[in-house]
Amino acid sequence: MATTIDIRELADRFAEFVAKAAETGEVIVTDRGTPRARLLPLSPRKSRLAGLHAGAIQAQTDFDAPLPDEFWTGQP
Repeated sequence: MATTIDIRELADRFAEFVAKAAETGEVIVTDRGTPRARLLPLSPRKSRLAGLHAGAIQAQTDFDAPLPDEFWTGQP
């Protein structure tokens, strides 16, 4: 369940409510009873597995060859 805090109170206790968002998952910030913002925890980064999609991308053998002058001048 989300915790609700008025923006005026949040200014004085910001660190406390950032920690609360990390624990409970959400803090709703209100302004005179009207919801204005949400504090949400960052999700941890998932590690990447090298080689998971080996062969999924292929490049031409000349992918790093200089482009022809026609490319730069716009002339055919």
